[in-house]
Amino acid sequence: MQATIIDGVLESLRIGVGFLWTAAWAIIMGLTITSLVQVYVSKERMAQVLGEGDLTGLTKATVFGAASSGCSFGAVAIGKGLFKKGAHAVNFLAFMFASTNLIVELGLMILILLGWEFLVAELLGGLILIAVMAAIVHLTLPENLFNEVREKLNERDHQAGVTEDPTCGMEGKDEYTLTTDGGETLKFCSEGCMETYRQETSSSGGWRDELLSWGGWYKVGNQYRKEWSMIWKDIVAGFLISGFVIVFVPQWVWNTLFIQGDGLLVTAENAVMGVIIAVLSFVGSMGNVPFAVALWGGGVSFAGIIAFVYADLITVPVLNVYRKYYGWKVMLYILGVFFVTMAFTGFLMELLFDALGIVPDLAGGETATEQTYFELNYTFYLNIIAFALSGFLLYVYRRGLGAPGQYRDPVCGMRTDDEGPSASHDGTTYYFCSKKCKRTFEEEPTEFTNQSPQISSHDHDHDH
Repeated sequence: MQATIIDGVLESLRIGVGFLWTAAWAIIMGLTITSLVQVYVSKERMAQVLGEGDLTGLTKATVFGAASSGCSFGAVAIGKGLFKKGAHAVNFLAFMFASTNLIVELGLMILILLGWEFLVAELLGGLILIAVMAAIVHLTLPENLFNEVREKLNERDHQAGVTEDPTCGMEGKDEYTLTTDGGETLKFCSEGCMETYRQETSSSGGWRDELLSWGGWYKVGNQYRKEWSMIWKDIVAGFLISGFVIVFVPQWVWNTLFIQGDGLLVTAENAVMGVIIAVLSFVGSMGNVPFAVALWGGGVSFAGIIAFVYADLITVPVLNVYRKYYGWKVMLYILGVFFVTMAFTGFLMELLFDALGIVPDLAGGETATEQTYFELNYTFYLNIIAFALSGFLLYVYRRGLGAPGQYRDPVCGMRTDDEGPSASHDGTTYYFCSKKCKRTFEEEPTEFTNQSPQISSHDHDHDH
């Protein structure tokens, strides 16, 4: 018995890590493209263009969302910032949908792990999802409730001294504070966003000039690191959980939850159950794609899988964030609208694909347990290229090539200047990117005094 369980655990890990290996190059390439877009695609002040609930506002919200990060919690936090500044409810909800369903890295992962049919359903369905949601909101929106909640939210955040990060719209923190030349105090959500702001204010020239300089690649490396920091837990959890689900969840469980057979009622039940499983799975962002592979292997229908992949914005942890931001009434309204939208769109996608004759064949291909994941094939070579690219971006960031500032924070390695927090130890002055790093240094200075605070001249050789 014990040997059987150990074998099962090892097989689960083999499948989970195998899935991750298969999709690694797609995730890295997707995040690199996202980082380039985030750094170099000029975004107007979103709140100003998302105020109207018309088709133009909806289109812009969708485009902005697709060009942003794919973290569920990040999307919700940015959505809150847009809503506070006056964005129409339908537009900030559309932004959240697009930033979790229409992003490059998610599309690549779906293509690799599930196939082109699912990718087409994700992209086409993502647009239908937004259209259906917009129609439901326009028919049912309690305008007074949302206006009241917006006022309360602004008032509460104002009293609590909450300010938005100027680079990403998320909540700024006291330990990441900068004072501009004009005397304005800005708060950032993280060191990475503060560094992004410094880069933006110190850069010159167009994107072509930037990409020919170390400073330009430093920005991309900084953004790439931020993207990973937001989603790596979801990704790792999703892959590991999928391996255990495939090995340990017996077939009868899926047969009980998802009705088998043909007909509209079966398709509808599968779509609804797909959303329910997503709500209870606690896996958000891109982590639900490998979980979807496990469901697909268990015989869940196309409608169920598509609805499940859509539903990362109503997992229990995300619902709790809505409750904290907007209160119970708005949280339940968002849950209701999203649930109906996701289930209906999943249902619609299966009907459409069935009519076109392109619903993928469940019986085709090897099962997860039959597959050999680690071999010398195109995945191996693409992963080598992707890991080299990832290493290059992180090296540029860690070395601070092209970054502004002549000092290096001894705690986190970021470049900084002499206007930030500082501390002296053994006659040497060290400069920090934030008060948090300064506090860490002061607790145990000897851990961080093995390098010179001044950046050596060869680091500046290629500076822009």
